[in-house]
Amino acid sequence: SLTLRRAAQESKTTSAPSPASSMFKYYGTEQNKTRFEIILSFMGCQSMGWEGDGFEERELSATREWLRSKANSIEGGTSEVQLNIIAKRVLGLPD
Repeated sequence: SLTLRRAAQESKTTSAPSPASSMFKYYGTEQNKTRFEIILSFMGCQSMGWEGDGFEERELSATREWLRSKANSIEGGTSEVQLNIIAKRVLGLPD
């Protein structure tokens, strides 16, 4: 997208990361968490396996990816930190 290109260009020309990078990280991680929560809700009890013969590989994979999506919202700054960055740099809200 145009915004993604602009953020990439800004990161090359300035030492500080673009506020858009916080927006992309927040949106991407939250969307990913929601996607896997929906998938797991459709799978029911079969979505809670970690290993074992009672689960198919796709079920185990979905569970692991769901847990991984939770970690993604912590890596590189929690979603709450990203929202604070957006509030200050994009919206101009005070500390």
